[in-house]
Order: sequence, then C-alpha cells, then structure tokens
Amino acid sequence: MGKSTLVQKAAEAAKVKVGGVLARDKRLKDRRAGFELLDLGSGHTGMLADETGNGPQLGKYRVRLDDLDQIGAKAIEDALKADLIVVDEVGPMELSSRRFVRAVEKAIASDKSMLVVLHQWSVHPLAKKIRKNFRLLTVTKENRDSLLDDLTKELDDL
Repeated sequence: MGKSTLVQKAAEAAKVKVGGVLARDKRLKDRRAGFELLDLGSGHTGMLADETGNGPQLGKYRVRLDDLDQIGAKAIEDALKADLIVVDEVGPMELSSRRFVRAVEKAIASDKSMLVVLHQWSVHPLAKKIRKNFRLLTVTKENRDSLLDDLTKELDDL
C-alpha cells in the first residue's frame, strides 16, 4: 500500500463528508500508462498525465492541464463544502497548474481539515507552506498499515 492507497482508504473510512481529488495509476495490462484523477465528491474521472498528452512533460508523462484544472482543481474547490478535503497529491505534475495551486491555497486558508499527499522533494512555495503548517507523516513499508489505523482514528474525531 502506497501513499495514495493509504489516503484513499482513510478517506473511505471517514465518518464525515469527504471531498477532493485522488490520483490513481492508470494501467494497461501490467504497465503504468499514466495517472487518473478521481473527484471524490462527484465521481468524475479524467487523466492527470499519460504518454500522449500535450501539456508539460515530466519524465515519460505529459500533464493533461485541462483535466487537471476541470477535474482536479475543481474537485478541491467543490470540497470546500465538505468536512474533510483530500488532496492527492501536491507534486510536480499538479504544481504545473496555476488553478490547482490556487485551489489548494484556498483550501488551506479555509481552516477545513485536510489530508494531503505531498511530494517528498518538492521545493515549490506551496509545498513549503504545507510542510510548515501541517503535521507530516512519512509512509514506509514498515508503518503503512499502522498509519492507516492511526489516520482512521484521527478522522473519527472530526
């Protein structure tokens, strides 16, 4: 179980209204073909990045800025009506969208409870703000199962 799966399971277990966005592997046969976005509020999906997109390139993937804005950023904006805002993730692909960055900044300013996956090495100002203002948990193979239990208990107190 990785970061995204951990966040997804914690969000599913939450006893409050959850909104926001999850990024999931998009697989073709046995290989990763890109990353899919899921709006937790509406259930709408789109592509964050794949090998055929026309947006900024990161590694072998190209970001699909239209989907990132219309599904990812919009999911976070809409999540301001929820009790818990999930953002999976704040990383190089997502940070290529100004609308996404603004949506996360608004969510932080809202003082709503948030569950955020943060790219470990990002030096973007938004990543620095998250590191400064949030309690950070590092997911490892050794602690991922106990972290799910801890997160679930913490979310029960919302």
